[in-house]
Order: sequence, then structure tokens, then C-alpha cells
Amino acid sequence: FDVAGWSRTPKVIDGITCFSGSDGLEAALERSDFCVLLLPSTAQTENTLNARTLALMPKGACILNPGRGPLIDDDALLAALDTGQIGHATLDVFRIEPLPKDHPFWAHQKVTVTPHVAAETRAAYSAKTIAENIRRGEAGEPFVHLVDRRAGY
Repeated sequence: FDVAGWSRTPKVIDGITCFSGSDGLEAALERSDFCVLLLPSTAQTENTLNARTLALMPKGACILNPGRGPLIDDDALLAALDTGQIGHATLDVFRIEPLPKDHPFWAHQKVTVTPHVAAETRAAYSAKTIAENIRRGEAGEPFVHLVDRRAGY
């Protein structure tokens, strides 16, 4: 696959065409037949996919959201699915969880609903990270994988 990624801040990742900023989001979406959303839920990322940004994607593109529900404007996604602008959406997370039983996603022919199981904590990896942070704390070194509370993730 020709893989592109977008983030709010610039990145360089081998084998991936990286975009950043609002212009970068548009450029990434315009070339994406598949969009996988793995963004945090912040005020800046809410409704990243909305009527305007969904319209930028190639007709028939597919959306996969294992990230956070508020990243997508539900009404805009449903409209884009109904017109064929978006060909299919696989959604693991939702703005309201559990997804209300009367929500249109349940019955929509172009939506696959999964039960919020896209990722689970892997005990072996987590234990190694915890042990490493204990070691770092005892050695007076900076911890790994800290949350930036100003950024919200």
C-alpha cells in the first residue's frame, strides 16, 4: 500500500508520506481510498471527518474508526454514505457509548459496527513498560509514554 499519515505536528516516518497541519489533512484525505482514524479525542480533533473533509476523499473511499467516536460527525458520515461519496465505514467507537439501539449506524447497509474491541492492553508489553518506568524513576531518568496534559493526550 502507498501509505500516508497526518498529524497536527510534523513527523518523518520511513515508508510513509507524512502530512501535518490543516492543509496537510486536506492533502492526505484527497489521496486516501482508506482512512483509519487513530487520533485522540480533543477539542481540536472533534469532527475531523465532517461534510467538508469527507467530500475531499475519493468517491467510494472507506473509513475505519478504531480511535475515538467524536472524531466523526455522524450526520455528515451518514449523508456521505447515502450519496456514495463514502463507500463503507467500519466503526468500533462512537460519540455515545454504548451506541444507542435506535442509532442509524445499526441498520445502515454501508456501516459495520464492531463492539469496541479494536485494541486490548497486552500484559507482556504493559508490564515491560511499567518496569522500565520504575527503573527510570529510581535512576532519576525521564519516564516514557507520558501524557501531555496541555495537548490532552
